[in-house]
Amino acid sequence: MIRLKLPHSYFEDHGDIIRLVWRRTLIADYEKREIEKAIKRKFRVVVDVSVQDGFLIINTDNEEIEKFVAFFIQNYLGERLRNRYTRRKILYIHEGMDIPLLGYNAFGLIDRGTNLIQVRGSTGCNLSCIFCSVDEGPYSRTRKLDFVVDIDYLMKWFDWVAQQKGKGLEAHLDAQGEPLLYPYIVELVQALRDHPHVSVISMQSNGVLLNDKLVEELAEAGLDRVNLSIHSLDPEKAKMLMGMKDYDLNHVLEMAEALVNAGIDVLIAPVIIFGVNDNEAEAFIEFARKIGAGKKWPALGFQNYIPYKFGRNPVIAKPVPFKEFYEWLRKLEEKTGMKPLVLKPHHFGMHPRPFIPLAFKRGEVVKAEVVLPGRIEGEMVAKARNRLIQVINTNAKVGDKIKVRIVRTRHGIYVATKV
Repeated sequence: MIRLKLPHSYFEDHGDIIRLVWRRTLIADYEKREIEKAIKRKFRVVVDVSVQDGFLIINTDNEEIEKFVAFFIQNYLGERLRNRYTRRKILYIHEGMDIPLLGYNAFGLIDRGTNLIQVRGSTGCNLSCIFCSVDEGPYSRTRKLDFVVDIDYLMKWFDWVAQQKGKGLEAHLDAQGEPLLYPYIVELVQALRDHPHVSVISMQSNGVLLNDKLVEELAEAGLDRVNLSIHSLDPEKAKMLMGMKDYDLNHVLEMAEALVNAGIDVLIAPVIIFGVNDNEAEAFIEFARKIGAGKKWPALGFQNYIPYKFGRNPVIAKPVPFKEFYEWLRKLEEKTGMKPLVLKPHHFGMHPRPFIPLAFKRGEVVKAEVVLPGRIEGEMVAKARNRLIQVINTNAKVGDKIKVRIVRTRHGIYVATKV
C-alpha cells in the first residue's frame, strides 16, 4: 500500500475528485479516474486511488508507481493551480518569465516616495467585504484571475529596490486582498528580516487565516506589526460588513490577543461607515487597550470609507468629508484619552525618500509587449523598459507588440491605453 504525500501539501477527497492543497492557500484538482487510467497505461495494472488522513492511497507496493504518480501530479500542477478561497486560476510569476515586479498595482513592489516599500506577493481574498475598494474575495463580480509571485524572484526585486532606497526601510506586506493567502508568507517575513536594509516588517490582515501555530511562526520569523482589519465588535454586524456568513469574529479577536502575546504589535484598523459602525469607536479603543495593542506604534488606525470606481460601494455607505472625519477623531481623542487617532507618517517612522526614477512620462507613446492577462475585463499587462504597464480598454492578447499611451505614472504605477 502506497501512502503518498508531497512537500508542503496534503490531499482531500471530494468524491470523484482528489484535491491537492498546497501551502495552505492553493489547490489543484485531479479526477480519480485520470490518475488510475494513467497508471494503467504506464504499468498495465488496475489500481484504486483514495485519500486517507491527507495521504493519497494507492493499493499497490510498486515504488515505481509512487514515483510516477508524484511526477504526474506535479507535472500538471501549474496549469490546474487555483486560489483555495476565490477558486480563480493562479498565474505563478517566476524568474524564467522575465516579468518585471515594478509598475503594476496588483503584485510586486510599490514605492510611494518614502522609506516604506509595499510588498505584494499575491492577489485574492478569503472575505468579500461590502466596501472593498477592489471588489475582491469569493463573491467578486469583476476579478478574473489571481497571481502568485515566487518568493526568490520577489526577494531579488526587493533587493534591487532596497539598494536604490537605502537602509532603514519598512517592508509592508499588503495585497489586493489578504496577504496571508501568499503561500510563502512565513518565508517572506524571514527573508525580509535577514535583509540588511530592512528595519521594520509590517503586514495588513483580516486575521481570519491566523492560528496559534502561524502566529508563532510569524513571530519567530521577525514580523513586527499587524494592521488588523476588524470593522465591528458585534458578531452579526461583522458578518454583514465582511460579506461572509461564516465570519468568526471571536476567532479574530483571539488572534489579535495571540499576536500581542507573541510579541507582534497590533494596530486595530476599522473602516468607519458613519451610521453603521461609528458608534463602536469607543468599544474599539477599549478592546485595543484590553489586549495591549499599540506598544510601539499607534493602537488604532480608523479609516474613513471612500467609494472607488472598481470597488463595492454599498447603498448603506454614505461618504463623509475628511474634514468632518478628522474632527470626529479629535473629539474621540479628547473623550477617551487615546492618542494619536489622527495619524501622521511620523507616528510610524515614515519619512520621504527619493522615488525610484520613473520609466515613462505621462502622455508618452511607448512600444510594449503584452505579457499577462489582466485581472478585470478589458485589461492586459504589458512590459517595456523593465517595467509593467496596466493597459486598459484593450482586446490585445498575450504576445502582441503594441503601442500604448501612458495616462498615469503616479507612484511608479503605470496605466496606459492602446494607441
